[in-house]
Amino acid sequence: MTTARPTGDELVAMLAALANPLRLRIVARLAGGRDYVSRLAREIGVSRPLLHMHLQRLEAVGLIVGTLELSEDGKAMKYYEVADFDLRLTPSVLAEAAETLTRSDPEKGPARKEQS
Repeated sequence: MTTARPTGDELVAMLAALANPLRLRIVARLAGGRDYVSRLAREIGVSRPLLHMHLQRLEAVGLIVGTLELSEDGKAMKYYEVADFDLRLTPSVLAEAAETLTRSDPEKGPARKEQS
């Protein structure tokens, strides 16, 4: 189990990824075991392109891991599973993360220096 606390930027990215209901459903579904894209798309009820977009976002922040495997008939299949993470939110964890923030908004780029 991963015990290192995420930096402020990592925590913001993880929480932003989990703030989407579909991505939360994906993580919940994968918590029951790994699955491949086509079956996961059918079970969740979304198109594969839409699912891929959300899987990429979750993988980019380290919440899930994808691996490409060959089936018995030689077809490439991408399997996803929940990454080994332990995200605990307490006031002290949030305070520590806030001290390490390098960007005020990760979606918008680097933080601006405050003017005195």
